[in-house]
Amino acid sequence: QVRLVESGGGFMQAGESLTLSCVCSEISWISSAWGWYRQAPGNQRELVASLDSTGRTSYIDSVKGRFTMSRDITKRTVYLQMNSLKVEDTAVYYCESETYGSWGQGTQVTVSS
Repeated sequence: QVRLVESGGGFMQAGESLTLSCVCSEISWISSAWGWYRQAPGNQRELVASLDSTGRTSYIDSVKGRFTMSRDITKRTVYLQMNSLKVEDTAVYYCESETYGSWGQGTQVTVSS
């Protein structure tokens, strides 16, 4: 069974930066399509960023210019670089293999003002 393990979450101050990592146990999956989602308390899970098999990325408006999604095939890892964090970025962040429909367990990001 392929495993996805997120890490990198934490307690941050507004304006700081944080990088989330999602390590996939199956290297062949890394070059496929991926998504980073987040879910804040009381809210539905939302797609924050996506990375397709060609390397093209897309972002929701609220994180454009602040978040960057990337991958390192050699490390079997998908990243979400988050800069200029805001209080409203507080959520549990999940990576998803959009090609294979698998999810990680999530990592908590809390941003205080």
